[in-house]
Amino acid sequence: MNSRLCTLSLLLFTSLSATAQDGVVDLTNLANYAAQTRPGYIVRDNTPGGAGANPITNLGATLGRVLFYDKRLSRNSTISCSSCHQQAAAFGDTATASTGVAGTTGRHSMRLVNSRFAQEVRFFWDERATSLENQTTRPIQDHTEMGFSGTSGDPAFTDLVTRLTAIEEYRVLFAAVFGNSTITETRVQRALAQFVRSIQSFDSKYDAGRALNADNQNFANFTAAENRGKQLFLAPPGGGGAGCAGCHRPPEFDIDPNSLNNGVTTGFSGTDLTNTRSPSLRDLLNPVGGSNGALMHDASLATLGAVINHYNTIPADNTNLDPRLRRPGGNVQNLNLTTQERNDLVAFLRTLTGSTIYTDAKWSSPFNASGQISLIVLPTVATDVQATSTGAATVVSKGVPGLPYAVQASTNLSTWTTMTTITAPANGVLQHAITTTGGAVFYRFTYTPPTS
Repeated sequence: MNSRLCTLSLLLFTSLSATAQDGVVDLTNLANYAAQTRPGYIVRDNTPGGAGANPITNLGATLGRVLFYDKRLSRNSTISCSSCHQQAAAFGDTATASTGVAGTTGRHSMRLVNSRFAQEVRFFWDERATSLENQTTRPIQDHTEMGFSGTSGDPAFTDLVTRLTAIEEYRVLFAAVFGNSTITETRVQRALAQFVRSIQSFDSKYDAGRALNADNQNFANFTAAENRGKQLFLAPPGGGGAGCAGCHRPPEFDIDPNSLNNGVTTGFSGTDLTNTRSPSLRDLLNPVGGSNGALMHDASLATLGAVINHYNTIPADNTNLDPRLRRPGGNVQNLNLTTQERNDLVAFLRTLTGSTIYTDAKWSSPFNASGQISLIVLPTVATDVQATSTGAATVVSKGVPGLPYAVQASTNLSTWTTMTTITAPANGVLQHAITTTGGAVFYRFTYTPPTS
């Protein structure tokens, strides 16, 4: 490095507090959301393609993470998406009904783990959302949940857009992800959907066994009870099994899109026959065997044993009951499972729990304890000045793809002159050629957030 050159190539852009510690997101060193590994036997994926394609990107999912945990997306800034979908509960809720800005939810909050890895593209228990993108802003626009409904005295979603546009970190993030700082509902949906699709769990005891054997073979790492439970899960009724796999299809354990309701017909407010979806069966319990929340859409069953008992003997008929829960002749299902068989099924379902999903920082809150967040848009140390013997040099630093940076020069570190503005390319590497002749000159890259 030429001794007359100095780069001041760092900037901590702080939108709320310069003292934020754990609430720092380094946009020059992004977490890996886009290229996570997954087992070769996981093949289902509901990421939209074609004209509506929304592939996961590291920047897009990072914006989605900030939105997911930001309470300012609710009317009174008290509720975020993460309030009802908590990392410690596989992105579900241990409460029977989740608390919103104006009461409690009408159904139990569904776990979001492995939402991407399902053939079903519709969301909510009653499948009213046509895609994950469409689902993400429905709670925000619900009067009870987050309160930007535009009805009953609530502000509208356009008022939320105005609120977010006034926040510097969102202008920075939207400009980085979408090329400009304009905020729209579609862009909010796309970012949130990328983050939710990134949440995956494939490090369970089941996955360790499945990596070495097909599902219909005994797993060497399983106990005898777990292997018996797996076979009961896979085999159909009448074929020595319970038929669980007919609707909850391994190895993703996603719900068959053609499924109807499961015989739980009541909800918090009475009869509810429209529930035809379920989350993946993965991470029903946490790594120490505790509950990730009660089960079914109304949280009416507290344990896996209770769930098995329900399917062993469907308690009542209804007009929307899944036909796979009927036996020849039309009667509702009665599997006559023994106590041992029911215990074996529970043992198998426990093997579907992973560990990383509960602790990985990339899925945790980006805010500090005071609800503050800072964004690093240039690295905290100078990267390089590449000089040649001819007096030419290149100032090099790392920036955020798509953001504009000013190249500035100074002879006294006090007064700075902007030489040019460059936009960080896709790899984020900022480069600008300079000359090393003449007196001592200092150079830096700076970034100023867009104003609108």
